[in-house]
Amino acid sequence: MTSPFRRVVTGHDAAGRAVVTIDEQITPAPIPSGDAAFALIWTSPTLPVDNNDDTDGRTRPAGLTLHGGSVVRIVDMLPGGVSPMHRSNSLDYGVILSGTVELELDDGAVTELGPGDVAVQRGTIHAWRNPSADEPARILFVLTEALPRLVDGAPLPEVHAG
Repeated sequence: MTSPFRRVVTGHDAAGRAVVTIDEQITPAPIPSGDAAFALIWTSPTLPVDNNDDTDGRTRPAGLTLHGGSVVRIVDMLPGGVSPMHRSNSLDYGVILSGTVELELDDGAVTELGPGDVAVQRGTIHAWRNPSADEPARILFVLTEALPRLVDGAPLPEVHAG
């Protein structure tokens, strides 16, 4: 159900000129829960990023987020797919590329997003749902580490399920 996309990465040659270092097709791979497929595009181990590090950021181990760094990935939410409710100590930018998704918050509020819409997640508990019975939804996510939200002086805990 997922389709490939093209990843183009630039870098520098020995003389400092800009060059394309990677040009490849990537197909998102199903995750264990079966409701989505992920494809890691790039990671950076630190912010600010060191552009002298020529490591292919796609080969760096990363969870949903990367402590001290950033993660960029494509998520294909399969028809009817629902993520578990979760919160990470990160600032997440989600750009809906195709299809429709619903963003549900822990109070039950649901916001529908479509192609071109952007969600900015600021460490909140949330879930994603693809309400379509037959169309996948493709989302580009950029995640950077963030300090946890404080409530009455105490940090809200991360919530990872599934």
